[in-house]
Order: sequence, then structure tokens, then C-alpha cells
Amino acid sequence: MKKPFLMLIVIVCFWRAEAVSLSVGMLPGEEWRGAATYFGAQMPFDRDSVVEIDLRVNNYSNQYSSLLLSNRGRVIWCDVQARFSISNGVIAVEAEKEPVLTQAGKTLRDAFLFASKTYFPPSGKTPNLAFFAAPQYNTWIELTYNQNEKDILAYAQAMLDNGCPPGVLMVDDTWQCDYGDWNFDGRRFPDPKGMVKKLHDWGFKVILWICPWVSMDSPAYRLLARGIDPFKVGRLPIGGLYRDERDEVVPVRWWNGVSAMLDFTDPRGREWFKGELDRLVADYGVDGFKLDGGALPRYLGLTPFKKGVPTAEQSNGFAAFSLMYPVCEYRHAWNYGGKPVVMRLQDKNHVWKDLQSLIPDLIAGGLLGCPFMCPDMAGGGDYMSFLPGSNFDEELFIRSAQVHALCGQMQFSASPWRVLSPVGQQIVRDLVRTRQEKFAAKFVELAKECGRTGEPMIRHMDYIFPGMGYGGIREQFMMGDFLLVAPQVEKGATSRMVAVPPGTWLADDGTKVTGPTEIVVKTPLERLPYFEKFNER
Repeated sequence: MKKPFLMLIVIVCFWRAEAVSLSVGMLPGEEWRGAATYFGAQMPFDRDSVVEIDLRVNNYSNQYSSLLLSNRGRVIWCDVQARFSISNGVIAVEAEKEPVLTQAGKTLRDAFLFASKTYFPPSGKTPNLAFFAAPQYNTWIELTYNQNEKDILAYAQAMLDNGCPPGVLMVDDTWQCDYGDWNFDGRRFPDPKGMVKKLHDWGFKVILWICPWVSMDSPAYRLLARGIDPFKVGRLPIGGLYRDERDEVVPVRWWNGVSAMLDFTDPRGREWFKGELDRLVADYGVDGFKLDGGALPRYLGLTPFKKGVPTAEQSNGFAAFSLMYPVCEYRHAWNYGGKPVVMRLQDKNHVWKDLQSLIPDLIAGGLLGCPFMCPDMAGGGDYMSFLPGSNFDEELFIRSAQVHALCGQMQFSASPWRVLSPVGQQIVRDLVRTRQEKFAAKFVELAKECGRTGEPMIRHMDYIFPGMGYGGIREQFMMGDFLLVAPQVEKGATSRMVAVPPGTWLADDGTKVTGPTEIVVKTPLERLPYFEKFNER
């Protein structure tokens, strides 16, 4: 009885010996940002903050990294997933590798540029420019679990008919026969190749929803788990799915049930999945993929059977596919700074609180080194809120679309031409027209610049104008250094205060404002306040 007990003691002591900690006291007036986009609305972290963030067990459904940046130019970094505890003006960091504190400069921008250059240098590349040149269209809310050729074409045609330019069109879940059976369902897609060609002819880029799960009664499962291929004689080598210590495939629970999960640390899992995606590109002409799932918690509990492989690397094995095709969108990623991929925020619900978190979360993602942040779907991604008799709020949808319009990437899913009144539809048409005629080309150029520099497209005011007391602002943002956007995100409000930074700015209503100053602007439902940097010629 004593021997097992003594072995347990040895294991626990060994784990504690591996843990390394760092304690950082905050300076007077110091504010910190980072770790995970999920906490954007709680940023900046200051002496009054009480926060627990454990990246070892949770990625909080979005981009995450063991990185904190200070408005006083300090950087905290760790190469592995860390636990951050903030209280009483002290940041405690615990990880299996030593965290590092660096005085990189004097400002938030200094801190970011040092971290970017040192830990996640920019690739010099940019995602496909279609993401920024026009709105994006996702078929999820309109079709949910009934993706089909006829209605997808009708959805795209309705966008064109209402003045929306062609852009990236995302065909969402259930276009396929089954999870892991990545073939168009012939009952609902009689001519998928023809559908993709027609959408291309209309000017759209076409991407398909894809996930890392494999239904356990599918042909793919029989091949990967049992080595059975009906088109070949004999059994094939098995592999590519997560297995337990008895070499049995592990069932994993996710939002659509229970399935097997691809193991992207296994060469067979990687090769099989890439073969499927390559086939979809070759056979149907699709441009890329919306990679969904792959969140860190899905892999926890499986990792004891993959000795020596950090949990985050398991998840990032799926993320790696987002860099292999020209047009891709991804959501969960560990240390993905500097990569040329569009990163989407966690699904937002159709509630005002989630609208109010959009701007802080987008800013937080950029400061983690992901320049190309997408705000999810206009109005939120909860399809049940758009059903007849639901809690749909037209004002919320329009205010959400206004944030989308000038944050670099605008994504529709719920069709404005179905859910909005005629007045609301016209507001959205005008909004898209303003985006396209005044700013789309500038967003494309900004995306190119950020691909080279690694800097975020969407920036906090304190990032550009340090020392001005802007740290606590959450309801306005900068696009690059040239555009200040101040949307209304309060229900029923018809005016708001705007902090205008130093310089001369040309407002959306034609007036010139010289900052620094604070002004009150009227915000009727049809108005999106913005201020362009004015240069005298």
C-alpha cells in the first residue's frame, strides 16, 4: 500500500518543481491589455482589476496568448500557456516556462511593436483582399441546418439586388453529407460545381464550413478508425483519430452531438484532412474554408494520451489549415500573432451587451498580434433570434451593422431584406454604399500595410495618442491612424459623447473638429458618426 502512495508524492512534487512564477507590481497609472480577446470589455487591467485568466485550460473561445502589454511600455511574455492572476495592483504569472518582463519603451504602441518584432514577427503577407474590399456573406442564419443550392443562390442574388457588392460568401454547416464526409449532399445540391461557378461569375469568392469532427457511423470513420476502404482490397493502416490508452477511439461531445475527433498531431490525420480539402478545391473550385471548432477545451482530456505535445499545439494543428488556402477564416488560435489569416470573434448573441463588447474585443485581438479581426455576424450569430416570434431587435441589428461597416470587415448572415423594415433596409443600403464608396479602398490599403508591419487594423485611441487619458474608452476606435469611428451602442440613445484626439478631423456631417476635445454628437438611427483625419493642402 505504501508504494503507490510514494509514487503519487513524487509526481506532484515534480509538477510543482516545473512551475515558474513571476510577480509584477503595477506602476502608478499603469494599464495592461492582452491574454485573450474574451476579456476585451474588462480591459484595461489596472490597480482596481480582479481577474483570473488560466490559458492552460481555456482559450475563452477566441485568440489567446501569454502576453500582456502596458501603456507604460512594459511587456510580459511566456512561450507556453500561462495562468494570470491580477488583484491589488499585482500581476502574478505562473507557467511551466519562465515568464519574461521587458521594459520595451514608454507607450502601448512601443510595447506592442517590441512584442511583435520579438515574439511574433509579421509574415509580410495579407489575407485575400476580398475580405476587406466588400462585405462578407454567411448563409448560416438564413438556412441553418438546411443549406441548399437553390436558397444559397437566392441569398447571394438578393444581396446583389439590394446594392451589396459581391464578396466572400461562406456556405455554412450541412452542405456536406456528414461530419467527415466532405461531399456535397446530392439531395440538396444537384449541381454544386455549377453553383460555385455561377457564384464566381457573379464575383463572389466561395468558402465552405469545415470542422475537425468525424461522425462515428460515416465512411470516413470506418477508414480512419478501422482501416476499411470499400474501394480497396484489404485493410489500410489506421490512425488520425484520437484514441485512449486502450487504443480505442475517444468520443468527444460538441455542440452537434458526439463524434470522433481528428488528431492533427498524427500524420495520417493531417494528410487525410488535407486530401479532402484539396479535393474540394480541385473538384468544385471552392476558394477556401471557414474552419470552425478546434477550441482548446475540446482537446483537454485527450492530451494525456499524446505525451510531450502541448495542448495548444493540438488545437493549432487544425488552425494550420487556415494558412494553406487562399481564402480562409478561423476563430481559435494560440500564439497566432503575425499570421496572414482572418480571425473571427467568438459568436455574439443578439443582445446589447454583446454589441457593446464588439469594439473592445476587436481591439484586444489586434493587440495579441492578429491584425485582421472580423466581428462575427451583423446583429449576432444566434439564428433563433431571427426566427418569427423571436426577440429580434431592429435597432440592435442596425447599430451592429454600423460597427461592422467601418471596422475593416463587415459580415452579414441574417438577410437585412428579410428581417428589417423598409426604413431599416434603406439605412443598411446607405451604410454599405458609404463603406464601399468612401472607405473600402482605404481598408484594402490598410490591410496591406498591416500585413507588412504586423500592427492591428483596428486600434485603441491610447495606442495612437498616448498620455491623453484615453485608456478607458471602449465605445470608439481608430482605423489605422486616419479614421476615428464612434458608433452608438446604447439602446434608445440619440446622442453620445465623442473624444476627438489632437489634430483636425472632418466629421461625417461635413463639420471640422479640432482636438483634443470632447463633443456631443446626435445619433439618430440612420447616423454612424466618424471623423477622417483632415490634411490641409
